[in-house]
Amino acid sequence: MASNAVRKQPETSSAKWVYRFGAGATEGRAEMKNLLGGKGANLAEMASLGLPVPPGFTITTEVCTYFYANAREYPAELKAEVSAGVAHIENAVGLKFGHPENPLLVSVRSGARVSMPGMMDTVLNLGLNDETTEGLAKKSGDRRFAYDSYRRFIQMYGNVVLGVEHHNFEEALELHKQDRGVELDTELTAEDWLKVIAEYKARIEEELGKPFPQDPHEQLWGAIGAVFGSWDIPRAKTYRKLNNIPEEWGTAVNVQAMVFGNMGDDCATGVAFTRNPSTGAKEFYGEYLVNAQGEDVVAGIRTPQHLTLEGKKANKSTLPAMEEVMPEVFKQLDGVRAQLEKHYRDMQDIEFTVQQGKLYMLQTRNGKRTAQAALKIAVDLCNEGLIDKKTAVARVDPASLDQLLHPRLDPKAKKETIARGLPASPGAASGKIAFTADEAEDRAAKGERVILVRVETSPEDIHGMHAAAGILTTRGGMTSHAAVVARGMGRPCVSGAGDLRVDDVKKTMVVRGKTIGAGDIITIDGGTGEVMFGEVPTIEPELSGDFANLMAWADSFRQLKVRTNAETPLDARTARQFGAEGIGLCRTEHMFFDSDRIVAMRETIMAEDVEGRKKALAKLLPMQRQDFIELFQIMRGLPVTIRLLDPPLHEFLPHSKAELAEVAAASGLSVDWVTQRAAQLKESNPMLGHRGCRLGITYPEIYEMQARAIFEAAAEVKKKQGETSEAEIMIPLVGIPKELSLMRAVIDHVAREVQKESGVELPYSVGTMIELPRAALLADQIAKDAAFFSFGTNDLTQTTYGLSRDDAGRFLQAYERQGIIKQDPFISLDREGVGELVKIAAERGRKTRANIKLGICGEHGGDPASIHFCAEVGLDYVSCSPYRVPIARLAAAQAALTGDQSGRKGEG
Repeated sequence: MASNAVRKQPETSSAKWVYRFGAGATEGRAEMKNLLGGKGANLAEMASLGLPVPPGFTITTEVCTYFYANAREYPAELKAEVSAGVAHIENAVGLKFGHPENPLLVSVRSGARVSMPGMMDTVLNLGLNDETTEGLAKKSGDRRFAYDSYRRFIQMYGNVVLGVEHHNFEEALELHKQDRGVELDTELTAEDWLKVIAEYKARIEEELGKPFPQDPHEQLWGAIGAVFGSWDIPRAKTYRKLNNIPEEWGTAVNVQAMVFGNMGDDCATGVAFTRNPSTGAKEFYGEYLVNAQGEDVVAGIRTPQHLTLEGKKANKSTLPAMEEVMPEVFKQLDGVRAQLEKHYRDMQDIEFTVQQGKLYMLQTRNGKRTAQAALKIAVDLCNEGLIDKKTAVARVDPASLDQLLHPRLDPKAKKETIARGLPASPGAASGKIAFTADEAEDRAAKGERVILVRVETSPEDIHGMHAAAGILTTRGGMTSHAAVVARGMGRPCVSGAGDLRVDDVKKTMVVRGKTIGAGDIITIDGGTGEVMFGEVPTIEPELSGDFANLMAWADSFRQLKVRTNAETPLDARTARQFGAEGIGLCRTEHMFFDSDRIVAMRETIMAEDVEGRKKALAKLLPMQRQDFIELFQIMRGLPVTIRLLDPPLHEFLPHSKAELAEVAAASGLSVDWVTQRAAQLKESNPMLGHRGCRLGITYPEIYEMQARAIFEAAAEVKKKQGETSEAEIMIPLVGIPKELSLMRAVIDHVAREVQKESGVELPYSVGTMIELPRAALLADQIAKDAAFFSFGTNDLTQTTYGLSRDDAGRFLQAYERQGIIKQDPFISLDREGVGELVKIAAERGRKTRANIKLGICGEHGGDPASIHFCAEVGLDYVSCSPYRVPIARLAAAQAALTGDQSGRKGEG
């Protein structure tokens, strides 16, 4: 949480800072996530359901807020409330915190409102010291277990709380295992752990100049402070930014009685999902380890085993499944799975521990899933009667649908498979190998596609994982950090590819005697677990089945229509396949930059008189007409909004000697004259210069040619198909009402001419793009000549802020970091400024013309948060790029379901 962020400080007089759970004294519930965090709220809920939850207490998110607002100090009442919480645990389990013979050990974990897997800190086995460890050894009858727990605690506390780099501990442990000639931690004895512990302590004292703390109460407050402090560490900040999690939310802290999965072979720990989080299939999906603690599973240090026999067979594992090793406990866990899914009415991600044959539930939360799984789970739960269609539509994150549009491997393509791992996150990707997160980010910034290759990922790799096209790890299972984060990001991921040997120092990867280096290209398939050498061709996915069902349900609820931004036949066809209901923006200038047209366009703008321009424009007319014929044929009667030429003439100017000579030859003028003319037309600030309707005012023959091309195309399509699209002709960059009235007269004149020549009555309308603050303020006057407004929020954001969207990225990140803005206004619509102008224009436009059609065609038309705003204002449609049409359809449905829609049914 940034120290300069504005926060509301909780009242100290009546605030309750600690909530207990378990042992018949549960004070929270699932609905209290904002106060207790997701973990704390769900622990309380599970305890209330009678599930076997170790007792504990939750320190609220309001303490986190207080902590950062008061120079990392705590409320005065907190110490007593925490002491009472510890006493609650002691009474429930019959153990005493810090007692040398009967010690209570606790875990200290974070718990934000929404799941942030691996981003914040955890401390396990807290309460151990030299005395209590010996007491634990005697009480359990297992010295090895006790000292294994102590070394884990020192390592975790030393790193998380004391700030000693984890490589110090890993190095000491590896050296000891080498000396003993063993590979696995489980092969070390109690005496081995005593030596490792002594080395750990020595390294801590060497690093910090003071010994490892022995007072359990000092340990507890150190861990609580570390968890609150971890809200502000770089990886957590990065995760929040990527997932739009507000900084002011903060985290809760959960203190809970320890249960031990590492006391022997009748103990285990695991992570599971009530359904498959990759595919959505209704199958128990998860992994466990015998004689281990939870961190061993997610860290990928040991190869995990499957819960079910089906999972074991499907992944060709030789390790025994929990279903066969612990059949009674598995049966109980499977029952909990069904109970939790029915109670929460959603797929759950659960953590559990088995201590000496007894099952304990440590966590449940709505499980992160791929977009494919989210669709299937939502549709299946609806078909199973657990949720209704409205809930199913609301469950799927619109932005996640982008994952479904990623390519998959062409099944006909040749491929050289060099290794196999676990299919951790679906999709396929090729790219150059990067062995570090920083390298992945650097390569991606240069425009390269990257595959991040790691032995195992850690939360510090989050920036590289985001930059990469895919992720490959040699360790870890399907619930490892890499797998969970990749699924959430929609990145293909293959984990646990054990045949690969990665050398981070040499930056090489060796498999079957073949050495592959940084920058070499590989392909991964996160659906099969395959790793291939070189680039393998991919094909686009087909959207049907669950996707089609959910989209149909969404369409039945939404009121906003969804169009596309398209000017090529390919884009138009793609958008129609995705359900676009017309074209909301056809940028005609994109049609002029083709090599066979640019010369004629340059002739037009270089000409000094009307005759010269008309001569050049005559070459462009048939090309433009054919462009519109194709679009009208594809859209088959759906509306098509065509923006007349908008960019500065500056953009079309010839620059090189070859270009100048080409224009001179085409126009019959000298190169010197063309060079001088180009210099005359050059502008200092072209985006605020001779562009948009200003072109039409000064060179009306340009807009006349475009209008003729549109109407002649419409007439031809109507004669051939019996129907044609309504051409909505958009005059860009209007800021003065008379600009539109003059241009409308030009359009109407050409329409009459073409209708007379063709004998065809043509449907069309004239409107404008609202992209200047002045236009928004004078919308009532402009509406006299406008049948529609389309909000061009890209330019409206530029002109409102006085920002160039091409350059602002260089400094806007600094603004976000300092809390000046919450998000880049070019990505998500600024409601306070730009949004207010949209509201003003909509209201004033409707006062003049009650049935005026209102839409948005900037990049915000595909942003879910911006779409909610559009629904709130009562726009008729949004228009976005073809591949964002499904996102817009779902977001529009969710806007209607949450009551944002004003109830004004649009014309489309």
